[in-house]
Amino acid sequence: DTNEYAVRYKRFLTRLYEARVISGLTQQQVAELLGKPQSFVSRSETGDRRIDIIELAAFASIYQLPIQHFLDKCE
Repeated sequence: DTNEYAVRYKRFLTRLYEARVISGLTQQQVAELLGKPQSFVSRSETGDRRIDIIELAAFASIYQLPIQHFLDKCE
């Protein structure tokens, strides 16, 4: 069901955003660590662009969290 998928993805995006905030990093700082523009982080957090597994691994590494952290409670 498409709506269920959207709800689950929204939960994922919330966890991604919260991980950055808790880490004390700005979008600009994360972008610099990723070698990307700040808009990449912003668009990733808002869902304007989809995140692939390699990108998720990079975010997880920066936030010092396991990938599973971002997937928990998304089901």
